[in-house]
Amino acid sequence: MTDQPGLDEYDWQSEYASLEEDLADDPTGALAQFADLVERMLDERGYDLGDPIVREGDERAIVADYLAARETSDRVERDEDVDPGDIGAAIVNLRELFETLVAERGPP
Repeated sequence: MTDQPGLDEYDWQSEYASLEEDLADDPTGALAQFADLVERMLDERGYDLGDPIVREGDERAIVADYLAARETSDRVERDEDVDPGDIGAAIVNLRELFETLVAERGPP
């Protein structure tokens, strides 16, 4: 986690902007990159992705939403048959998480 959240936010926004077209053109192909971005954001904001069971409140919901989207992303990367609706839902979850994390100012 850096001590300059404004720089993190700028980097995140820039990376997301570069992913937007890919998400529209090839959501399946761009899903893993988007999940990676949100994972880095969660990590930099201090979320514990390794132990979601002990999390409480909003933090638990955020981690659970991320893990569900990551599971879909991992299935795509393993070349499993994934329903396009699941891919769309994962992207929607990641977008909501992205917006939430950009709005946060500091660790949870």
